[in-house]
Amino acid sequence: MHDEYLNILDSYSPLSPESKESLKACISVKKVLKGDLVLKNNEVCRHIYFVNKGLVRIFYYKNGKDITEWFADEKQFFFSIGSYFREQPSKLIIEAIEDSEIIQLSKEGQDRLRKTNLEISNLIIAFYSRSLVLSQIRMESMQFENAAKRYQNLMTQQPNILQKVPLQHIASFLGITQETLSRIRASL
Repeated sequence: MHDEYLNILDSYSPLSPESKESLKACISVKKVLKGDLVLKNNEVCRHIYFVNKGLVRIFYYKNGKDITEWFADEKQFFFSIGSYFREQPSKLIIEAIEDSEIIQLSKEGQDRLRKTNLEISNLIIAFYSRSLVLSQIRMESMQFENAAKRYQNLMTQQPNILQKVPLQHIASFLGITQETLSRIRASL
């Protein structure tokens, strides 16, 4: 399992066998059941997480409603960006949508390694860059695309989300009501 994960990291930025070995000390595995929280409200995010198996939802509460910000499916990374970098309690909550196996890369460990290992430093830069690009794409989608286009993008980019996630969470992710989601689905 660690080897597959390390090979995925290697696809972001090349890693020597020595760098991969160094990273192993920073990796842990967490099994979570459906409904369990990977990160609780007001908990500081101290890991970059990876869904080895399963599916998670990242959300927050606003005016008594939960608002879905992101879904991370198998072989995807996720974390609470603001909490991770500022080392402050997270407003985001991360919940397992189904029984999941999460690989955790500790911030403390990778911070230590990036100071002495150029390959790991480059990996972290590549990872953060990709994360920023995905955040920008999400923001542009919410600002410039209509709800039907956002739903079509979800169907194309993450079709199994539509099979696994309750409609209220999909609607929230798309920034629409369930009624609007129903109309969009009926029109396609």
